Amino acid sequence: MDLRIFTEPQQGATYDTLLTVAKATEDLGFDAFFRSDHYLRMGSVDGLPGPTDAWITLAGLARETRRIRLGTLMTAGTFRLPGVLAIQVAQVDQMSGGRVELGLGAGWFEDEHKAYGIPFPKEKFARLEEQLAIVTGLWETPPGDKFSYDGTHYQLTDSPALPKPAQAKVPVLIGGHGAKRTPRLAARYADEFNIPFASVADSERQFGRVRAAAEEAGRKADDLVYSSALVACVGKDDAEVARRAAVIGREVDELKANGLAGSPAEVVDKIGRYAEIGASRVYLQCLDLSDLDHLELISAQVQSQLS
Repeated sequence: MDLRIFTEPQQGATYDTLLTVAKATEDLGFDAFFRSDHYLRMGSVDGLPGPTDAWITLAGLARETRRIRLGTLMTAGTFRLPGVLAIQVAQVDQMSGGRVELGLGAGWFEDEHKAYGIPFPKEKFARLEEQLAIVTGLWETPPGDKFSYDGTHYQLTDSPALPKPAQAKVPVLIGGHGAKRTPRLAARYADEFNIPFASVADSERQFGRVRAAAEEAGRKADDLVYSSALVACVGKDDAEVARRAAVIGREVDELKANGLAGSPAEVVDKIGRYAEIGASRVYLQCLDLSDLDHLELISAQVQSQLS
């Protein structure tokens, strides 16, 4: 079971804070550092000092880390033109020596679009499908050849399809709860399917839909990695769990029901239930980025039992 650290910087984090967490992620033996792609805080937090851009952050981290994978859950398709995104991700992949993964979603948070003057189209899913075709098509075009695309939302003519990523194949992550279109899109384009903040039962149903869609598309269902994203709140005793829950404004019982919360033994057991339904990777949503002791505890007493 791979454990990855997943951050939500829009809630309030500087680049230096993210760098500190990423270096701890690497030093403590976690598999990867991922971040959300949002420009506006959510909930009652003030979000200070303001948002950081996902791909600018990952570019910086690419030069200041050596081992961990780096990526997004999920890059918002509404934020970037697909040709530009293909260039950005390829460049950051080069900067990291081939450690980047692209999680790409349709975009959903209308308020942040209004706050920063970003168009929020109605037909987001159709655009996402074209974006996936374009980004992967550009990367897959052999050097010296050209790439063209004539879609409803995007048109590319004789693109040199450069630069290329360092990796022969940048892993593409697709995720979500949709019962029909999301599995179909994952079956066509994804190397990994992620379901965020879902129960074991709901995750099992969604994994089943994706596996069926993959088989229908002519792929082996096991060609995809299946992963979960869950909030983490681990403590060595009940008092520490309660303290960490309070800091992030959540209730312990709710966290235990909907996330990975409690003692290390409880969390190992819960992760095991996700492993039983096919998840081989878990993204630990860590909301208090100042609490490096939390990461140390997870590394020492949770990750050590899963390797």
